[in-house]
Amino acid sequence: MDKPMKKLLLIPALCAMQAHAAITVLDDDGKAVTLQKPAQRVVALAPHVTEMLFAAGGAEKIVGAVTYSDYPEAAKQIPRVGDNRQVDMERLLAMKPDLLVIWRHGSSERQIEQLRQLGIPMYHSEPKKLDQIADNLEKLGKLMGTETTANAAAKEQRQKLAALRAQFAGRPPVRTFYQVWDKPLYTLNGEHIVSDALKACGGQNIFADQKVTAPVVSIESVLEADPEAIFGTAEKDYGGVNLWRPYKTLKATRQDNLFTIQGDLLNRAGPRMVAGTAVLCEKLEEARKHRPAK
Repeated sequence: MDKPMKKLLLIPALCAMQAHAAITVLDDDGKAVTLQKPAQRVVALAPHVTEMLFAAGGAEKIVGAVTYSDYPEAAKQIPRVGDNRQVDMERLLAMKPDLLVIWRHGSSERQIEQLRQLGIPMYHSEPKKLDQIADNLEKLGKLMGTETTANAAAKEQRQKLAALRAQFAGRPPVRTFYQVWDKPLYTLNGEHIVSDALKACGGQNIFADQKVTAPVVSIESVLEADPEAIFGTAEKDYGGVNLWRPYKTLKATRQDNLFTIQGDLLNRAGPRMVAGTAVLCEKLEEARKHRPAK
């Protein structure tokens, strides 16, 4: 048999091998996640994960999600398997998933270990920097075989983020208090992705040096730090930044820099976070304009 004919006969075999080649990516723990073929039945174990999978082109592949997975609108129709702290294992197994996408920060170690013992491939998604959102999109797209959609979404994320940084990162810094909740008074430290969003806007987190990711702080400590801007998230039955209005000597109150922002845009490390960062940048720019004339 001549060489050209041999090559022609090898093409189908090579194509078959490539079609079944293992897929491997590193998750946010730095651990290798390997699938023998693209995932077809994915369970999302955090709301930001659900958003990530949709953006990466996996809408038709998500068979289960947790409570508060409410974006995009179609996510509300996905069957629930519990919340990000407690999963109904029987219900999850009945869905026959071939990939679990988890969020370690919201799950107890016991829960994570139970999931691991199921033997189902598990990808940990917990971006701590804005750039890692695009990385997650690409990796999840690879695991699901939806690279075209995922890579395009990742490219758009990077372009928008680069534009925000170019416009705002070098602006005069604004010392900021980011209020997650007020009873008790929660904030976020410098390791959390919200601090990276603040940095992109020229903001400085006054509690960046806290060791706990989501520390409880006192009203007195905020007053002592005297931030120039305060952000609270918009929730029902929640006082938010109104807590600070009686404190007239507080710089943020005095300069009318008590801002409310939609919590899901920043508290979820998903694709909408760049849009949330854009709002953050606009509000911090407004705070700069409120500075007394020298």
